[in-house]
Amino acid sequence: MTRLTGRCFCGGVEYAVDDAFVYAAICHCSDCRRTTGSAFKPFAGIEHEKFSLTKGVGSLLIYGEAESHDAHCVTCGSLLYSLVREAKWVHVAMGTLVDAPTIRPTHHIFVGSKAPWYEITDDLPQYQGHKK
Repeated sequence: MTRLTGRCFCGGVEYAVDDAFVYAAICHCSDCRRTTGSAFKPFAGIEHEKFSLTKGVGSLLIYGEAESHDAHCVTCGSLLYSLVREAKWVHVAMGTLVDAPTIRPTHHIFVGSKAPWYEITDDLPQYQGHKK
């Protein structure tokens, strides 16, 4: 299994993850827009046991609860990942990957609350909420 690396902007936090993502999407919800400072957040989902922090464990700013949160670098603020589904899954912010994953986003979610100034120009399926 290929192992990918990822890191924050300043390099204070690094992680490793198997290149075995189960799904990938582009989220347009207002929370993802605010936490990234962008019109959307491309993310890839994987089982928690296939993800590990390799540097900077004490340098994380956790926003949320133990079983559902966003993890940022405390120094540079980069959003690295989110724990979801009772901490059984990790949503890796794809922009923090150093290595290219084999998966690509397959759809857009929460387009009902997308930034009004952003136009989706690709042909990927769009969903008002979570993909059904």
